[in-house]
Amino acid sequence: MNKSEMAKKLAQRADLTQAAAADVVDHIFGSNGIIANQLGDGGRVAIGGFGSFEVRRREARTGRNPRTGETISVPARNYPAFKPASALKGTVA
Repeated sequence: MNKSEMAKKLAQRADLTQAAAADVVDHIFGSNGIIANQLGDGGRVAIGGFGSFEVRRREARTGRNPRTGETISVPARNYPAFKPASALKGTVA
């Protein structure tokens, strides 16, 4: 399911226009949305019964260029992570 399909389902379930539903979905999940902004500030977003989004850290390490075999330095970086709630795990299982 992509964002436009999610907006269509939201419009049907919440009795909204498709444009209004698309705005809601974009404000929450867009690249400049609520979740992205909170994670960008180093925060965490927990949605009960669904799961939580958080920022995790990968430490610097040495890697290898697969083409040349040369050893390279991979810098430390932050990345977004999602941890599903047990209710969501039960629904999927």
